[in-house]
Amino acid sequence: MFIAIGFMLVGVLIGFLSRKKAFKNISKLITGLIWLLLFILGVEVGGNSQIVSGLPVIGVEALIITAAAVIGSAVAAFFLWKRIAKYHDHEK
Repeated sequence: MFIAIGFMLVGVLIGFLSRKKAFKNISKLITGLIWLLLFILGVEVGGNSQIVSGLPVIGVEALIITAAAVIGSAVAAFFLWKRIAKYHDHEK
């Protein structure tokens, strides 16, 4: 954990020190590294028999959490929309 935080802080320091320098194609490099990390994560997950055997349970839990988050966000957005519309109507 401390190693990851250390790497992040070193990256922030390097970014801070080189903030005036323009980096070309840095977004392509970052995208490629993210794809590489996702691939390596997939290899690690696929090689772990405990995770693979628990995928049905993990999948159902993920589906329930996702559905609850979407429904909760939609309900909150609905009430916010109603409140904003009511406030907007009072100002007219």
